[in-house]
Amino acid sequence: MMGLRHLVASLWRQLISVSVRIKILGMALGLILLLGISLTLQMRAIQESSLRIELQRRGVALARDLAARATDYILLDDLYGLHNLLRDTTMNNGDTVRYAFVLGSDGSPLAHTFGDGFPRGLVDANSVDRSEQYRMRRLRTNEGVIWDVAVPVPVGDGYTVRLGLGEAAMKATVEDTTRQFALTTALVALLGILIAAGLTWMITDPIRRLAGAAKSVAAGDFGARIVPFADDEIGALTRTFNRMTVELERAAHEREERERLRALLIDKIITAQEEERRRISRELHDDTGQALTAIKMGLSNAMAICNDCANIARLDELRDLVGQTLEGVRMLAHELRPPVLDDLGLVAAVRRYLYDWGRTFEVQVSFETFGMDGVRLAPTVETAVYRIVQEALTNAARHSGAGRVDVVLERRGDECVAIVEDGGRGFDPNAVDKARNLGLQGMMERANLVGGQVVVESAPGRGTTVFVRVPIRAQGGGEGWNGRQSAS
Repeated sequence: MMGLRHLVASLWRQLISVSVRIKILGMALGLILLLGISLTLQMRAIQESSLRIELQRRGVALARDLAARATDYILLDDLYGLHNLLRDTTMNNGDTVRYAFVLGSDGSPLAHTFGDGFPRGLVDANSVDRSEQYRMRRLRTNEGVIWDVAVPVPVGDGYTVRLGLGEAAMKATVEDTTRQFALTTALVALLGILIAAGLTWMITDPIRRLAGAAKSVAAGDFGARIVPFADDEIGALTRTFNRMTVELERAAHEREERERLRALLIDKIITAQEEERRRISRELHDDTGQALTAIKMGLSNAMAICNDCANIARLDELRDLVGQTLEGVRMLAHELRPPVLDDLGLVAAVRRYLYDWGRTFEVQVSFETFGMDGVRLAPTVETAVYRIVQEALTNAARHSGAGRVDVVLERRGDECVAIVEDGGRGFDPNAVDKARNLGLQGMMERANLVGGQVVVESAPGRGTTVFVRVPIRAQGGGEGWNGRQSAS
């Protein structure tokens, strides 16, 4: 039962999936065929019934006439003449009369038209009383249906004329008429298909053009316009579609302008941030670092000329504190804007950052590069990838609790791919509001600015992987493809 239901559902899906043109042609052809077949069958049944009634009437009339004419031959006991009468009747009505015979008063055949012997059982197949005008029986024979008509002969009791009527001629007439109706139905169906095809084209061609234009709009081409075919419902739909595409085109231009201004603003903000980072890093390294270095050297000189042991210990503590502060300032300056990023490029900057990051957070780090030897990218691209990797590592340090992080930089065709993977506790990306998560939002914004994208894959208990893909815009240097480096 379930299999049959599934088959019916599958056939129904296939049926409703065909084009509108096929559906309309199918409906037109189906209606024409249904009407033609129903009329043909009805005509066939009516004609067959009428011809059968006419056959029976004709058979009764022939049997009565034969009984009246056989009276003289029976009274004269002229069996030869009676046989000729039966033979002439059969020959003159060969299209319907299959046999004829006369039974005597004792029920035995006096004369018949069976040249090869009288069939057994035929005498008892039908009988008529003298009080009846005729009696008709339907017999099944090897020739088909035979209507046997029995009429009493008005010469005495027991004499009967029997006539057998075949339906072959009637069937031939019915079949010929049916073929004519079928041919007419086929011609009407062909004409109907041609008319339906023309009407269908008038309906479906505008719809097809609307569907093509809709696909173009879905692909981002809002310049599609369609000339209305007629001033009907489809024409009204076409004009509405044209107005819609005009509005969509205008909205797309406005959206593109807003996106361009937004990207320009973000680019200026990030550029300003990087310039500010570079300035602060330089000031920390040059001014603050030099001042702390001078303080440290002054404390060392003061310790050399101080004779008070207690003060020497205090000066030593101050010198150590200044040294720690100097180291912290140098690390902060490096994180704000690592000079190696400008001097040696992305690979060297990421390797140096991973080294310091792994020591700071006591996490094992693996770094691999593929096809990046000697490749320098545009400064904006290198900065974007470096900051995204930096943010991904910051998130891993804050939230993952991982003991190992793997980082890969790879060139794939015209793209630079960065992968940051940790084996930490993970999270559900669908449950994170990216608009409020500044870390994820910042990574995506930076990638978008250089025409790239960021994909974050994670699950609770399965760690987190950050995929970064940006187009390569190489500048200077070679484009080595065979380099492979690994550092832990």
